[in-house]
Amino acid sequence: MAYASHLINHSRKLRNVPKLMRHDHTVLVRWFSNGAQASVCKREDVAKIYPLGAPAEREIVSKFVARNPVSSGLSKNNLSRTTMRLGIPMGGVVYSREHLCSQVLSRRGFASEAGFPPHQEIGMPSLSPTMTEGNIARWLKKEGDKVVPGEVLCEVETDKATVEMECMEEGYLAKIIKGDGSKEIKVGEIIAITVEEEADVAKFKDYSPPAPGSGAPAAKDSAAPPPPPKEPVEPVPSPQPKTPKPTSSPSEDRIFASPLARKLAEDHKVPLSSIKGTGPDGHIVKADIEDYLASRGKEVAAPTPKTKDAKLASLDYVDIPHSQIRKVTASRLLFSKQTIPHYYLTVDTCVDKLMALRSQLNSLLESSGGKRISVNDLVIKAAALALRKVPQCNSSWTDDYIRQYSNVNINVAVQTDNGLYVPVIRDADKKGLSSIGEEVKKLAQKAKENSLKPEDYEGGTFTVSNLGGPFGIKQFCAIINPPQSGILAVGSAEKRVIPGSGPDQFNFASYMSVTLSCDHRVIDGAIGAEWLKAFKGYIENPESMLL
Repeated sequence: MAYASHLINHSRKLRNVPKLMRHDHTVLVRWFSNGAQASVCKREDVAKIYPLGAPAEREIVSKFVARNPVSSGLSKNNLSRTTMRLGIPMGGVVYSREHLCSQVLSRRGFASEAGFPPHQEIGMPSLSPTMTEGNIARWLKKEGDKVVPGEVLCEVETDKATVEMECMEEGYLAKIIKGDGSKEIKVGEIIAITVEEEADVAKFKDYSPPAPGSGAPAAKDSAAPPPPPKEPVEPVPSPQPKTPKPTSSPSEDRIFASPLARKLAEDHKVPLSSIKGTGPDGHIVKADIEDYLASRGKEVAAPTPKTKDAKLASLDYVDIPHSQIRKVTASRLLFSKQTIPHYYLTVDTCVDKLMALRSQLNSLLESSGGKRISVNDLVIKAAALALRKVPQCNSSWTDDYIRQYSNVNINVAVQTDNGLYVPVIRDADKKGLSSIGEEVKKLAQKAKENSLKPEDYEGGTFTVSNLGGPFGIKQFCAIINPPQSGILAVGSAEKRVIPGSGPDQFNFASYMSVTLSCDHRVIDGAIGAEWLKAFKGYIENPESMLL
C-alpha cells in the first residue's frame, strides 16, 4: 500500500489517466506501457479522456495495486509486467461504422527470465464480422524489416476475401510465427513478434509463443515462502475388477442375454456366468460386456470389414482442403435451409422487347465508346425497381421486428475458382444501366482475383443469381442469403411457339423463367406474387425502367 500511495501522489501519468474505465483493467495497462494504444471496441464511440482527480478514482487504483502487489523497487515496467501476467490484452483498433470493429490484436511483453527484451505480440486480427479464423496468404515484410504504422505486414485470407493487415506501431519485425500458407489460425493467435530496437531482432531467433491459455511466466518473488516439503505417499494398489458370483435362479443352466451381447461375449471368450446383467429382468446387454472388457483393460476390437466394403478401399481419390470461402458458404447455406422457411414462386417472362431495347442501347454505347450492357444488368435494374415498388420484399427478419430497408442494395452471385462470392451493387434502383454494368464487371473481376474488400460484399438487401445466360440452365431454385428474405434465380431465355388467334395460326416468342425464393416469415405468398408481377412488368415493358 505504501508504494501504491506513493504512485498515486507523484505519478504524472496517473493524474491524467482516463477515469480508469472503472470496470476495465486495460486502461491501467495502457498507461504503464509505452507505445500501446488505448482502444474501445464500440460501433462509433471513441474514448474521451478526463483528468484523474476524484478520491473514488484514486481508491480504485489503490485497490488494484493492493490486489496485485509487486516486489520492492516499483517502477512502470514492473507494474506493467504484473498486469501482463494477469492476461490483460492490449491492442489497436480499426473502427467500422457499419459493423463490428476489426481488431489487430497485439499484446506487449516485457523482459523476462527467458532473456527476451520488450516486444509486441501480434495476433490474428478479426477482419470481418463473421471471422473466427483465417489463413496467411503471404507476408509482405520479412524478419528484420522496419515497420511503420499503416504499412502492410501481410495478406490474410478471411472467410470472405483476402485482406491486407496493416501495422499499428513502429518497430522491427523480429519473428514470423505463422509463415506463408499457414491455415486455420484462430482470431487472437500469435502470428508475429515486433520489437522497438533493431538490435533485439536476433534475440527472437528461437522464440516460441506460449501455449494458449498460459500467461507470461511470473517473476520469482524473493519473499515468497518455500514450498512445503512433500510427504512420501504410499502407492495405493488399483482396485481389481470384481467378479460377481453368478446368482442362483430357478433355471441355473440358462442365462438371459441379448443376441448382440452373446456374440460379443463369444468373440472375446467371456463367460456369461461371470457377468451380472443390468437390462430388464437382469438380462445381459451389450453395455455389460463392454464394461467387463474395459475393467480387464481390453478394448473391443473393431469388426472386420465385409467383402463388399473391401472393394471401396481400392478407389482412387484426392482430398481437397476447405478454403475459407467454402467453409463460410457451407455454414451460411446450411443455416439458411435449417432456419428459414423457404417457398418458391416461378413465372415466365417474355423478353422480346427487352432484347430489342438492349440491342438499341448497345448500338448507342458502341458508337460513343461505351461498354455493352448485358441481360443480367437489365434484370438487376428491374429487380431493384420492383423492390422499390414492393418494399415488403426488401426486408429481413429479427426476433423482435421485421426490418424494412430504405436502400435497395442488390447482391450479384459470382462464381470463381475460389468459390461463390456475392458483391453488392448499392442503390441499384437509382443507377443507370451503364453504371450498373460497369460496376458488375469491376466487382466480378475483383472477385475472380480474390481481392474484394468487406465494403464490396456487405450491406446487401436482396440477391440475384443468374445461371441462365452463362450456363443455359432453364430454371432453378436458389437458397436465400441470410439475413435477406428473398433471392431471384434467373434461367435462360428460349424460343417458344405461341398459339395465335386462329386455329392454324401461331407465333414465336422468347421466354425467360425466373424463380423467387421467399422467407415466409417476412414475405407472404400474395406479397411475393405482387413482387413478381412488378418484375415481369418491367421486363416485358423495359421502356418503363427508363422513366
